[in-house]
Amino acid sequence: MAKSVKSIKQRLPEGVCNCLAVRQAARNLTAIYDHALDPIDLRVTQFSVLYKLESRGKIRISELADILVMDRTTLTRNLRPLARGGLIAYLQRRDRREHWVTLTPAGRQKFKTALRYWGRAQDEFESAFGRRNASRLRRTLRSVAGTLRG
Repeated sequence: MAKSVKSIKQRLPEGVCNCLAVRQAARNLTAIYDHALDPIDLRVTQFSVLYKLESRGKIRISELADILVMDRTTLTRNLRPLARGGLIAYLQRRDRREHWVTLTPAGRQKFKTALRYWGRAQDEFESAFGRRNASRLRRTLRSVAGTLRG
């Protein structure tokens, strides 16, 4: 086994790992959006949750995790500070196995405010990378996410 890993490493040219390239780009983009959202004490991952809740209304946490391509445990960790901040509310259902979440009025207001800050980051990236390139990149990444989805 070690021999095959060594032979792969020996023939692996610099910069061909798709996963590394996507993760590096994601870290850089996340930093741009997080920096833009800093003044309102929100991270881009939280913004994404608010965005999906704004567009979908109340939703099962498992369904939200699927939409965000996140495992449920990670999503639950991301929801906690939003709940503590009064931005989201958990809904009780008859079937206690189903956990639902929705935006609160404060969450809707926070989202509206955040949209302006997010827009600045979006404009910054698209100005630097090019609007057409950014559109193409989103399509490609959505295709990758859809193709590899289990």
